[in-house]
Amino acid sequence: MLVAAGCGGGSKITNPVLARDFPDPFVLHVGDTYYAYATNGGGKQVQTATSKDLAHWTPGPDALPHVAPKWSFNGKTWAPEVLKIGDRYVLYYATNQQIGRAVATTPLGPFVDDSAAPLVAQPELGGAIDPSPFRDDDGSLYLYWKNDGNSLGTKTKIWVQRLSPDGLRVVGPAFQTGEVNDALWEGQVVEAPEMLEHDGRYYLFYSGNDYASDSYAVGYATCKSAMGPCVDAAENPILKTGCGAYGPGHNALFGDWTAYHAWNKAHTQRQLWISKLEWKNGKPVVDGPC
Repeated sequence: MLVAAGCGGGSKITNPVLARDFPDPFVLHVGDTYYAYATNGGGKQVQTATSKDLAHWTPGPDALPHVAPKWSFNGKTWAPEVLKIGDRYVLYYATNQQIGRAVATTPLGPFVDDSAAPLVAQPELGGAIDPSPFRDDDGSLYLYWKNDGNSLGTKTKIWVQRLSPDGLRVVGPAFQTGEVNDALWEGQVVEAPEMLEHDGRYYLFYSGNDYASDSYAVGYATCKSAMGPCVDAAENPILKTGCGAYGPGHNALFGDWTAYHAWNKAHTQRQLWISKLEWKNGKPVVDGPC
């Protein structure tokens, strides 16, 4: 068991921390509360849960109860991530192979998307999914995503584009980070990008292989800047099946922790797991799932 030091006096974390279907998780820490978001399920467009200590989680409301834009698709809202910008929260999500954004004044919403068109689409590349915002040390905002090339039988790649200061628009051209499914363990897919700056270096975390299989896993690449180019780490994958976590992936980084989903043994639920993220000789190491 892990101990969440400084959280609730040091609560013991036993995985899965949320033994229910909660795929593609993201965790936001605001004040004394952790807010988790997940892909649609249980009749909700964006599932939520809250915790004070990372060990005990309470399911919350639908953060995006109405997917209003005509270009979106109710019932298929995937991979939500939230960034606090000023006094507002911006939720990025995928629907109908396109990426949208919605705004709220509180972490649990309700978030409202008033956009007339998607933020990112890329239909010629199979569409765009798995949006992930990143704020650099100088305050610059970026959005990462994966083009859904595997739906066309082509390569999948991780892309990046600058965001406007309010986080509601993409600015300038989109760039390939250099991350592409070219390693054996990645299979036909690289997805779920997550950028992190640590000690002046940039690390792009991502998942690879078939999300429905035990081969799904997490790796990372080191990048020259927030926009790349990025090069895969030789020791990938750094998080893979083990200790009751089947096909762990789609990780999200917060503080010294990483949240991710993993199938239960019956492969009926992708449950919420949390592990420590440590650093050894400049390399990230996930203390888990064991």
